[in-house]
Amino acid sequence: MLHHSSSCLKWMLALAGVCLIGLPQGISAAEPEFVSIFDGKTLDGWDGNPEFWRVEDGAITGETTKENPTKGNTFIIWRDGMTGDFELELDYKIIGHNSGIQYRSFEVPDMKWVVGGYQADMEANDRYSGINYGERFRGILADRGQKTVIGADHKPTVVETFGDTAGLQEHIKKEDWNHYRIVAKGYNFVHYINGVRMSEVTDEDKEQRRDSGLLALQLHAGPPMKVQFKNIKLKQFPAKKVSAKENDDDKKVVFIAGKKSHGYGAHEHKAGCMLLAKALEQNMPGFESVVVTNGWPTDKSVFDGADSIVIYCDGGEGHPINQHLDEVDAMMKKGVGLVLIHYAVEVPKQPSGAKFLDWTGGFFEMNWSVNPHWTASFDEFPDHPIANGVKPFKINDEWYYHMRFIEGMKSVTPILTDIPPASTLERPDGPHSGNPYVRAEAGKPQHVAWAREREDGGRGFGFTGGHVHWNWGNDSHRMLVLNAIVWTAGGEVPEEGVLSSTPTIEELEANQDYDKPADYNPARIQKMLSEWKTALAD
Repeated sequence: MLHHSSSCLKWMLALAGVCLIGLPQGISAAEPEFVSIFDGKTLDGWDGNPEFWRVEDGAITGETTKENPTKGNTFIIWRDGMTGDFELELDYKIIGHNSGIQYRSFEVPDMKWVVGGYQADMEANDRYSGINYGERFRGILADRGQKTVIGADHKPTVVETFGDTAGLQEHIKKEDWNHYRIVAKGYNFVHYINGVRMSEVTDEDKEQRRDSGLLALQLHAGPPMKVQFKNIKLKQFPAKKVSAKENDDDKKVVFIAGKKSHGYGAHEHKAGCMLLAKALEQNMPGFESVVVTNGWPTDKSVFDGADSIVIYCDGGEGHPINQHLDEVDAMMKKGVGLVLIHYAVEVPKQPSGAKFLDWTGGFFEMNWSVNPHWTASFDEFPDHPIANGVKPFKINDEWYYHMRFIEGMKSVTPILTDIPPASTLERPDGPHSGNPYVRAEAGKPQHVAWAREREDGGRGFGFTGGHVHWNWGNDSHRMLVLNAIVWTAGGEVPEEGVLSSTPTIEELEANQDYDKPADYNPARIQKMLSEWKTALAD
């Protein structure tokens, strides 16, 4: 299953949990504590449509009016973590209509600020507060006063009735503050309002149940309404140190997408990772993808069981890995793979660059490497699994080159190589634009993607393309990176490569960090997709 997150997400197993909030020193993993995830002043760490969400009177406030309705249910999403096994406590007040708390949820493709998953309901009327509702996810899972078990038919069966719905409603205050508590452990979910159990679900639907996912707050479409949330505290439980993989051939890949960067269609880390993760899962049986967005996970347990880590982010001094070198090095020594995409290949020379030389065999070194935009032609490929099925292709991108490679290219195999045109050196010297060393190499072949198999058995891959988001629509470009992810995870790359459907324009537009600009021209993108398709078919 494909999981999306904001700054972290967790591979979990049945009846196990995840700790996605870093625990204070002195607190053991078996004794987690509540952590505030809303500062009471700003929406830092939260992501919602600013037309509807704000902070008012120390509370996250969502409001629609007759003049400003929402066309569909919209959510404000917590981007600083994800929910696995947890307890959540908050106070809420609702005036008009319906709302809810989403947990272990997923983002709906092509729909911004829309999620689906388990939901703890609340409303201004007398019917739904406290129920467990599967938003875009099987409908009502347990009514108020019910304990249910969801079976393989995806439907809930009532196994206990512990309260009368009207009687339970009496514990809920109208247009006033109420206290909500959600307890999710394994696949058992209990909702409490003002200390009273309202519903309980045990999800035994192995096909559709979710072990981790997003936390979000809902603003419902329909009549005008206002909902507020404050004193939001989360307690996460650590995962058991047991593999969730069904067999040794199963692979877990953790994608780390950096924060928003350049603007629409460029450095779209989240959208790119989600697209690659989806293609990987759909076309490589036994592979599961975890997508962490908005930077480095707040809890290293997200990496438990990882076979490879894919990092797609802004780099340099701000590279998120700079503060986690020892943590990553320990994983590399265990044979975990590493894929670095575009700006993620750039780090300071010391100490991060030295680590990159070991882990992947190369990196972008300032005042040595350069970052011009140019059209590269890749006509020949090495006899390497990463090149399986890849057809010659030509593509314009910000192809960094003149990488700093490990001495003697030890255990490094160049994957993509071309001779950059003289125009790539027309810029004056600068940390990224030019230098005497690269000018001395003018006219010589340059490697813009490479692979390294380390002595510890781990594998690394560097790829300098990826600035232009639309380029993921090129089948060879995308296949090569998917092949590399499989290879670094220790999987067997199919002889024909990792085949995946060419993304539609709508799929490429999905999950981007920025809204479409006024001058965005989808016809140009479609023309490019068609031209690539024709060229690869020849």
